[in-house]
Amino acid sequence: MLGLITAFLVSFAITLLIIRTKHLHKQFSGDSDFSGPQKFHQTSVPRIGGISIAGGLFAAILIKAMDIGLENPAVALLLCAIPTFAIGLTEDLTKKIGVRQRLLFTTISALCAIYLLGLQITKLDIVIIDFLFTLPLFGVLLTVVAITGLANAYNIIDGFNGLSSMVGIITLLALSYIAFIVGDTAIIFLALVMAGAIFGFFIWNYPQGLIFLGDGGAYLIGFWIAALSIWLCARHPEVSPWFALLINGYPIMETLFTIYRRKIHQGKSPGLPDGIHFHTLIYRRILLAKHDNSALAANARTAPYLWILAALCIIPAVLWWQSTPILMGACALFMVSYVWLYTQIVQFKMPKWFV
Repeated sequence: MLGLITAFLVSFAITLLIIRTKHLHKQFSGDSDFSGPQKFHQTSVPRIGGISIAGGLFAAILIKAMDIGLENPAVALLLCAIPTFAIGLTEDLTKKIGVRQRLLFTTISALCAIYLLGLQITKLDIVIIDFLFTLPLFGVLLTVVAITGLANAYNIIDGFNGLSSMVGIITLLALSYIAFIVGDTAIIFLALVMAGAIFGFFIWNYPQGLIFLGDGGAYLIGFWIAALSIWLCARHPEVSPWFALLINGYPIMETLFTIYRRKIHQGKSPGLPDGIHFHTLIYRRILLAKHDNSALAANARTAPYLWILAALCIIPAVLWWQSTPILMGACALFMVSYVWLYTQIVQFKMPKWFV
């Protein structure tokens, strides 16, 4: 509990400090590009909220280390996260770091986590695929892809005030709950301190968007959640590997569908930004039409739609965390529902209950 409170208070204070002093650093930290397809703000806003989250994590883990020593999983995971956070923050400050460079540094973080913590995907409960885990480095490769992919996924869904940060909080609380059931105090601590650090930022980000998460914050959250999701399943074989997949179903599906849409349907690079993500369509075609005199009001009302969408994955994952068949069925149902809803919105055929 002390770690949770510390992470929240430190993150809250740093975020406030960044906002209050933005006139001193906005030439470096401000997001002044108003022309991009995913840009909905109209004034320069600091995009270095990741510093607040990193500061909250550092303070909470430092207190923990002073109590039980430096050789503990919390310190190791924090060290592993440094390359991911550093490259994301560099992009926030310079606006010159591409997706490949960010993924490369996230790969370094993933490899460090595999080496220092031993977290690795060892099975998928699918006979044909599980056979591949007998091949050298297959598990390592799949783990790296999963961690880098989810880190990038959180950056993709970070399109509106409070969207990715609250999805992260909900996911971390679910992780901590299952960790509590299986008696894993290390993962409980790591999940809760990250949730506390994110919430300290969230208060200032939602609904008015006084500060943005930035690539540093989004990549840090995605890396942290991916690592804990995989580590929980690795440490406790009774937890289905599909729990880790389903609990992150929304950001994963958004990423996979984005790759399909850009690469196959449009013939464009998956790394290019566009304005037709699920959250963007909800904003433009549903909420902006209702609040045409207030883009801020439409922005603030977008995130809750996606919080609910994420919860549709997280709830069954928490309820049936041991049952691979049920979780696989829930994954399939979510994928079909996602594509159907997306298609309905694109064709201006939104269900009345959704609007």
